[in-house]
Amino acid sequence: MVAVLKEFGPEIWIADGPAVTAAGGFHYPTRMAVIRLSGGGLLIWSPTQFSDDLRAAVDALGEVRYLIPPNSLHHTFLGGWQHAYPNAEVYAPPGLRDKRMDIRFDGDFDDAPIADWVDDIDLAVIRGNLITTEIVFFHRRSGTVLFTDLVQHFHPGWFSGWRAIVARLDLMVAAEPSVRRKFRVAFIDRRAARSSIQRVLAWPAEKVLMAHGDPVVEGGQDFIRRSFRWLAGP
Repeated sequence: MVAVLKEFGPEIWIADGPAVTAAGGFHYPTRMAVIRLSGGGLLIWSPTQFSDDLRAAVDALGEVRYLIPPNSLHHTFLGGWQHAYPNAEVYAPPGLRDKRMDIRFDGDFDDAPIADWVDDIDLAVIRGNLITTEIVFFHRRSGTVLFTDLVQHFHPGWFSGWRAIVARLDLMVAAEPSVRRKFRVAFIDRRAARSSIQRVLAWPAEKVLMAHGDPVVEGGQDFIRRSFRWLAGP
């Protein structure tokens, strides 16, 4: 499968990669984003499978300066990209350093914005979840919020057999993209999670991009509010 970059908004492009197989034999489509910073360099969010064609398309946009795994689950293809771009900085989300001892990390994510991105990208660390701590990003120029695994959506028919039943019960094939039930249950610190999501809701979001699901191209802030309406209580 040849990945092709598609413009998603001002200074942001996306590329869909091959499906990957996760626990239980569930297949997930993959998507990455390329953001051109105001300083001219590129940031690669959630790198998908590396290829020469994809590299040529990326190189045509500028110099790759950052490789960003947004949580401790999205790292499968990171090594290939670091090998191709050894000078690009890599920031680690919580939990990934211990899983990928082969990757050179140049920093760790916390709630502070990265100095080189401050005019382009804001971020929020979504805390309190047992499965993973996801870093959610906001690209100011395009008004896009980028979720990785917290918000997902699959078309009916993507899964079959018993996996289709699990997907329905887990809200993976709901009417619109949503937070899966297993992630909802895994939020053991809801107070921390609510604080994190409030930061996301403060962004003037127009669009929402997901690694697994069709993008939301309008009404982004209202969509995020609906997606996390269940996050209430202690």
